[in-house]
Amino acid sequence: MSGNDEELAKDLGPLAALTIGVGTMIGAGIFVLPGPAVADLGPLAAGAFVIGGALALLTALSASELGTAMPVSGGAYYYVNRGLGPLFGSIAGWGNWMGLAFASAFYMYGFGEYVNQFVSVSALSLGPIGLESAQLIGLVGAAFFIAINYVGAKETGRLQNIIVITLVAILAVFTLFGLLNADLETLRPVAPFGYADLLPVTGLIFVSYLGFVQITSVGEEIKNPGKNLPRAVIGSVVIVTVMYALILLAVLAAVETDVVANNETAVVDVAQMLIGPLGAAALLFGGLLATASSANASIMASSRINFAMGRDKLVTPKINEIHSRFGTPYRAIAITGALILVFIALGNLEILATAGSVLHLIVYGLLNLALIVFREAEPAGYDPDFEVPLYPVVPILGAVFSFALIAFIEPIVILLSFGFVLFGVVWYLGYARAEIESRGVLAQYVLDRSEELPDAAVSATTSVQPEGGDYRVMVPLANPATQQHLITLASAIADHHDGTVVAVNIEQVPDQTTLEAARKQEEHEAASHLLEQAQTDAETYGVDIETHVVLSHRGVEEIFDATTRYGADVCLMGWGPDSHGTAGRIEPTFDELAQSLPCDFLVFRDRGFDPSNVLLPTAGGPDSELAAAVARTLQAQFDTEVTLLHVAEDLEEGERFLENWATEHGLEDAICRVETGDVQRNIAAAAEDASLVLIGATEKGVLSRIVRGSLILDVLEEVECSVLLTEKRHERTLRERIFGTGTDAGEGATGVTPTAASPGPADDE
Repeated sequence: MSGNDEELAKDLGPLAALTIGVGTMIGAGIFVLPGPAVADLGPLAAGAFVIGGALALLTALSASELGTAMPVSGGAYYYVNRGLGPLFGSIAGWGNWMGLAFASAFYMYGFGEYVNQFVSVSALSLGPIGLESAQLIGLVGAAFFIAINYVGAKETGRLQNIIVITLVAILAVFTLFGLLNADLETLRPVAPFGYADLLPVTGLIFVSYLGFVQITSVGEEIKNPGKNLPRAVIGSVVIVTVMYALILLAVLAAVETDVVANNETAVVDVAQMLIGPLGAAALLFGGLLATASSANASIMASSRINFAMGRDKLVTPKINEIHSRFGTPYRAIAITGALILVFIALGNLEILATAGSVLHLIVYGLLNLALIVFREAEPAGYDPDFEVPLYPVVPILGAVFSFALIAFIEPIVILLSFGFVLFGVVWYLGYARAEIESRGVLAQYVLDRSEELPDAAVSATTSVQPEGGDYRVMVPLANPATQQHLITLASAIADHHDGTVVAVNIEQVPDQTTLEAARKQEEHEAASHLLEQAQTDAETYGVDIETHVVLSHRGVEEIFDATTRYGADVCLMGWGPDSHGTAGRIEPTFDELAQSLPCDFLVFRDRGFDPSNVLLPTAGGPDSELAAAVARTLQAQFDTEVTLLHVAEDLEEGERFLENWATEHGLEDAICRVETGDVQRNIAAAAEDASLVLIGATEKGVLSRIVRGSLILDVLEEVECSVLLTEKRHERTLRERIFGTGTDAGEGATGVTPTAASPGPADDE
C-alpha cells in the first residue's frame, strides 16, 4: 500500500496523547540538563526552565488551533507546508525531521549515561572513531525503541502510558523529600553568575520542550482530536513547566549548588543524599524511564514527519509504504532510525541538544506565522475547534521569541542547523518543486490580490511556485459570444490530461483609476456572469474548473502574467475582433509579448467549433509538434478525422517525409496529403473541406514580421473555417526577439522546406 490514500489507525486515547508530550519533555529536562544549566546560572537555572516553558506555551496555543483544524500526521511540518507553501514546508519538514532525530539521539545518549550507572560498559575505539560508554548503550537502546515503533502506534502509546505514569510517581516522591529538606537560604544568591547566560541556557534547555508539538504530529491517530488534542498539547506544557520549576527549586534548596553543577546524573546523587540507596536506585530507574520515554516519543513523532513529507511528495511517496500487518509507516521509521544511530555515534550531548533546539525554534517560528496566514486568508475548510486567545498577539510573540532565542545559542550549532535549512531550500528547488502540486494558502492569498500587492511580493511568490500537479489549461474570457467554444476546447484538453480548466476574466481599468478603487466599486456583474457560465459549461464536460477575475491597467498583456500566476501549462485564447475587448487583429500585441512564452499557447480564431475534420499543415517545425499533440487530443475526445498536409518541391520526398512525421507524432491513422506549388494556395484549397485548421506558429521575430509580413497569418485570414494556432513555450535571445530565428516563414510551420531529413521525436504535451 502506498500513495495519498494511506490512513493511520486512530489508536491513541487522551492519556496516550498527553503522555507523548509529557514523556518527551520530562526526560532530558530534569534528568540530563540541570547539571550544565546550574553550572552556568546557579539557582537562576530554574528561571531558564520557566522562560522556556512560557515560550513553548505561546507556540502550544497556536499548535492547538492548527491541530484541531487539521488533525493529520505531520504536525508542525504539515501546518507550515499548507499555510506558507512548499518552500517553507521543505524547510520545516527537514528541520522538524532532523531536529527530532537530533533530539532522539540526545535522549538516547542521556539514556546511556544512566544505564552506565547500573552496568559499567567499556568505551570502544573503532579506528578514528571512538565511542564512549554512553554512546554504545545509547545505540543499543535506540535500536530497541526503533523496533518498538516499527510494531505500531497502539503498542507505543501503551508503553508510553506505563513509562510516564511511573516516572511522575517517582518524581513526586523525590520532590516531596526535597521540599521537606529545603532551606531557602541555599537559593541565595539567586544569580551568582549574573544574568548574561540566562537566554543562552534557555536555548540549551529548550530541547526539553519539544514534546508538545509532537502530539500534533500524531494527530491523525488521536481519538476525538477536537477535544483531546488541545488538552494534551497545552496540558503537557503546563504540567512539565511546573514540574521543572518545582523539582529544580526543591533540589537546589535541599543541597548545595555544587552537587548539581556539571553533574549529568545530578538527581541520582541528590536522591542518595536525601533518601538513601533506595532513593538513588529509584531516581536512577526514573532517569532510565525518562530518557527512554523521550526517545520513544521522539522516534514515533519524527517518523510521522517523514511519512507526511512523503505523502506531500517532498520526498519520494514510496516512503509512505504502510506495513501490511502493523499499519505503521515502516520505511519512514527505518530511515529515521538510521539517522538517529548516526547522530548518536558522531555527536555529543551539548551539540545534539542545541541542534535539536535551534531546528525546532525555526519550525516553531514558522508555525506561528502559518497560523496568522490561516486566520487572515480564511481558506475553505479551516474550522478549528479551538482558537488562540488574544489573536494576533500570541502568534506574533511566539514567532518573534522563537527566532530571537536562536541568536543566543553557540554559533557553530547555529551554522550546523542553518545548513539543514539551506538544504531544505535546495531540496525543494532541485527536486520537490517539480513533484509538488499544492502551492499553499499564502501563495494563493498573494496571487488572488496580485493587483493590489507590491510587484516584488507577487514576483517572489510566483518564482518559487511548485511545478508539479495536474495539467492546467488557462482560458482568458471576455466575449460571451465565443466563450462556450473556448471552454469546450479547453475542457477537452484538460479532460485528456486529467487536468483543470482555469477561466480568467481580465478587466482593464483606466490608468486614472486605482485598482483598489475599481475593486471597491464592485461593478463586475458581467465578469461574474461570464465566469459562472464558464463554470457551468466546463462542469458539463466533467472537468474541474477554477475561476478568477483580474483587475489590471493592462489588457491582453496581463494574460501572459496570469499564465505564470495560475501555473498554466497551456493558454487557450481567442483571436479576432473583440476577442479580448480590443478591436482588430491580435498579432501586433501578441508579437510584442510572445518573445518569451511562459507556457504553450493555443490561439483560436472562432468561426464555429467543429472538430470533426481537422487539417494540420506541417513542414516539421517545433510548433507543429504541439499542433500534433492537440490533434491527438481531438482524436481522443471527439473521434476527429485528421488530414496532414505537406507542401514539397518533390512529391516522392514529401510523401516519405510526411509518413515519417505522422508516425513519429502518433498520427499514423491520419490522412496524408502532399502537394507541390504555392503553399498559401494549397492550404486554402485543403481548408475548403476542413472544419478546423490546426497549425504551428511561425518562428519569425517582431522585426521580420513587420518588414516581410507573415505568410501563415495571411493564409489563415482567408480560410472560412475556424483556426487554431499553436506555439510552444520558449525563450528567445535578444537577437531572435528583434530579427527572428533566421528561419524562413514556412520553415517554422508550413512553408516549403528540404525534406531529406525528418524532424526529431515529438514533444508531446
